[in-house]
This record gives sequence, structure tokens and C-alpha cells, in this order.
Amino acid sequence: MNYRWLAILLALTLTGCASLPTAAPILTPLATVNAPVSTAPNPTMAASATLVPSPSPTGSEASAALGTDTDPLTGLKVSNPNLLNRRPMAIKVENIPRADRPQFGLSFADVVYEYYTEEGASRFIAVYYGQDAQQVGPIRSARFFDVNVVRMYKAIFAFGSAWIRVLDRLRQSSFSDLLVVETGNDCPPMCRFEPNGRNFLITDTAKLSAYITQKGIDNSRQDLSGMNFQSSAPAGGQPLSRLYVRYSAADYARWDYDPATGLYTRSVDQQDDPTGTKEIYGVLTDRSTKQPITAANVVVLLIPTDYVIRPPKGEVVDMEFNSIGAAYGLRDGQVYKLQWERLNPDSIVQISFPDGTPYPYKPGNTWYEVIGASSTLTQQNDGWRFIFKIP
Repeated sequence: MNYRWLAILLALTLTGCASLPTAAPILTPLATVNAPVSTAPNPTMAASATLVPSPSPTGSEASAALGTDTDPLTGLKVSNPNLLNRRPMAIKVENIPRADRPQFGLSFADVVYEYYTEEGASRFIAVYYGQDAQQVGPIRSARFFDVNVVRMYKAIFAFGSAWIRVLDRLRQSSFSDLLVVETGNDCPPMCRFEPNGRNFLITDTAKLSAYITQKGIDNSRQDLSGMNFQSSAPAGGQPLSRLYVRYSAADYARWDYDPATGLYTRSVDQQDDPTGTKEIYGVLTDRSTKQPITAANVVVLLIPTDYVIRPPKGEVVDMEFNSIGAAYGLRDGQVYKLQWERLNPDSIVQISFPDGTPYPYKPGNTWYEVIGASSTLTQQNDGWRFIFKIP
């Protein structure tokens, strides 16, 4: 039996890892977006039978060729190569409520995944490896989607708490000894910080890594191959200088390309916008550096998403991230129609062109915007707009 193509067929079935309803404020459901749309045709969003598995050895060989002093998650040489002789650290960072922004330390992450949790809110899981951050947070609770990220990067996982079903999944995993959860008596590496009366949970990545080593847990260098890097933009892109990602009326973001720096700057919601016509944005900064959050690469991953618990009884969603699906990559002011592939749960997600050729990231950090496979895309006059939807 061809298990690779069986996995592709299974991508049409939504299965089992749920996220936890929390006590976050109820957010206004998304309304129809009344924005001008260009006459350009909508790209096909869902995964289809035309997707071609990528030749995985190519990705591994390309990353291995980077050298021992080069971060395999950014393609950049690191100032302290000893940092690469350890595991990455995946840290759960909140996005909502707005009053807790800006976050600490997001600009130091090699990779950040943003994804939907519940009640109109998204959250981040940030992966740190090639450089340390003295403060990362506010740290919040885990979701089932985090299991995918922690397993891909063989990472230490720092989080605040979790629903019992999430904790069970984490504790029964192969990486249960890499979990660092707040106990109230573990500072460092997890400490409470109270600027302006806010009670934040934060960590220091160097202390977090040392904590695992001190416990006698394997904290050696891991196989993180799979990402390909190229300084020049590949052929076949379409000019695009602005990307919108809207999770709800209260949680939306924008990425703007700056030709002077070659980077994308993140702006985020400043107020609720129930109608989709009065979005107000402000540049997101890093509270540690006071500088804007930027990315060399922005990748949109369309992952099958469905309800496990449907409102009004609560909201728990399920994402299927072990298959093949559609993706879009942004770098150097260009957008590329791509596909993602994750058939080996212990390997980093593969990004390739539709013919299976590996997609080259720009050297630097990457932000992944994870949205449902049934989400919509419109090509507006001022940029592309993705709107998160669940069937």
C-alpha cells in the first residue's frame, strides 16, 4: 500500500486534536467583509489531487549543507555557534487581550506560528534557537496544535497551563520530559513579572535551556533539517506588498513589505471591527526592544479545521496537520502559490511548489499564519485578504 497517498486522502478527514476553551472575553463573530475586490480570479484554496509530494531528501541535503555554525531554522550564521548544540525552545505566547500587548521577545524567535484558538482569538507558539531572549511572554496555556510544533522541532515546551485533555496528550507524548509548565514554585525558569500592575508569566530562553540540562534530560543538538534557503527570490512569484489575515472582528493583522529592508512589518488590530469595513491597525513592537516586529518570510498554511465542540456549548477546534495542503509564501515583495507537506510527524513541515520542487525561504525569520482550509481569499486593490473560517 502507498501510505504517502493514503495520508493525502486522509487529509480530507478532520481528526483529533482540540484546543481548549478559556475564560477569555467573548469576541464578536466575523461578519461579511465589504471591501473592494479586484477582477483577478481567486486562487484555489483547498488541497487537491494535483498536489505533488516533495522529494524530501532534497530539503534535508540543502539544510545539512548550511554548516554547523548556521542556524537551520533561519539560514543565518549565528554569533555564538554553541547555541546550536542544544534543543530549540517552543514557548506559548498570548495575543489577546490587547491590553497585554506588546509581547516580550517575539523578535528573537526563529519561527513563529499564529493559529486560531477559540472565541475569535489567535495565539502564538514561538520557536527560539539561534539566539536567546532574556524575556519571552506573556506565556499562556497550551492547545493541541502545539503538539505538532513541539514534535517537529524536538523542542523544549514552556507553557502556563492546559485543559486536562491537552495535558493528557502532552504527558502521554514521547516528549513529556521536555515539558516546562508553571507550578508556582519554579522561578527560574518560569517567573511572574508585574509591569504596570499586569501579572505576566515570562521566561528567559538561556535559563529555560539550562533548566532542562540540569534535570539530566537530553538537551543535545537535534536534526532540524528540512528548510531550504536562498538569498535571491525564486522565479514565478506575483508582486504583493500587503497581506491581511483576519481571524475575527477582534483579532486581525496585516503584513507590509518594506523594499528598503526587504522585510515585512506586522501591524495588528487596535479596535473591534464587526463589519469588516473599519479596521484600525497599529505597528506591533517587541516590548523588550521597542522595535517593530518584522519577518523575512511570511507563510500562510491552510490546514483542515473543524469543531470538536461547537458553540453555543463552548468552542473547541481540531486541526489536521499530518497530510498535504495548500500554502502561500511571501518573500521579497512576491507571493508564491505553494503546498505544505507533513507526512512524518517528527520532521519539520516541508514547503514546496505545486510540482514538488522545494521552496527556498529567504535567510531570516519566518512567521506562519495558520488558517482553516475552508478560509477565503480575496485579492483587493491594496493587497490579499485571508479570512479565517471553519466549516
